[in-house]
Amino acid sequence: MIAVDRGRYGCVPLDAPDSPVITAMRARELGRKSVVVGDRVAVVGDVSGSAGALARIVRISERTSALRRTADDDDTTPEGRLERVVVANADQLVIVSALADPPPRTGFIDRCLVAAYDADIEPLLCLTKADLAGPEAVLDYYTELDLPYVLVQPDSDLDDVRQRLAGQISVLVGHSGVGKSTLVNRLVPDALRAVGAVSAVGKGRHTSTSAVALRLPVVGRSRKDPGWIIDTPGIRSFGLAHVSAESLLHGFPDLIEGTLEDQPNCGHTADIDCRLDAWVAEGKADPRRLASYRRLLASRSGEHDARDTPAEDDLPA
Repeated sequence: MIAVDRGRYGCVPLDAPDSPVITAMRARELGRKSVVVGDRVAVVGDVSGSAGALARIVRISERTSALRRTADDDDTTPEGRLERVVVANADQLVIVSALADPPPRTGFIDRCLVAAYDADIEPLLCLTKADLAGPEAVLDYYTELDLPYVLVQPDSDLDDVRQRLAGQISVLVGHSGVGKSTLVNRLVPDALRAVGAVSAVGKGRHTSTSAVALRLPVVGRSRKDPGWIIDTPGIRSFGLAHVSAESLLHGFPDLIEGTLEDQPNCGHTADIDCRLDAWVAEGKADPRRLASYRRLLASRSGEHDARDTPAEDDLPA
């Protein structure tokens, strides 16, 4: 499955990814079962891929992974509980963040990490606009996680990025204005994804409107599978109402050891006697990481907006 557009689905054969795209619609017998980008499906009917041809999707294979998000964090409201599968069968979540203009939002990155670990997808941090600022502040914040990362700037080659993407199905997520669509256009020149300018510091126009899977081109004489990337629309928030409070901690592995000596059923909030406070005070974890974890806990209980607040999440310049 490479694209979804108003009830029409673009599909390519797994054994012939360079074949014409097959346009298909979901068969009635699938009921309410959703089809998303990345799904592996069985199609019948006209599978020629010629203009005007239309096939039917009659079966969806079991998903190896499912990257999910909710509109909000608050699971006490219907809107907050509305869970959506963003992409199916991905291997890697590429979190695209600019180092400047707009500044990096660690709160958003933390949310993406939680979603990746919950879906059993490997994360990769892609730091763009490295010509405007250095990565030291961001890398320092994640130093205990040993988080893999790549740096991108306008005039740099993308060899390191391509090596990280090779043989993988990778989902790209990021705020509008961070250069995600520009990166996609450089990786896949035929993609022609819309690119918009940042209209103000920390604000960008939403320039991609639908998720789409793109086959990466073979570079040079390499015979290695170049992989696929799935470009998603620029988003302001990544709701985590579908992730349990306990599972939120998986996005903060640097804090887990500090909870082992905690009292049973500790909620790890700031208003109780939590071992994590002493753990941080002893210099065993970054206090900013604990603050971010507690913001996520608070947002799940409706005490904090699911959209990241720049004053809380921007790293110092």
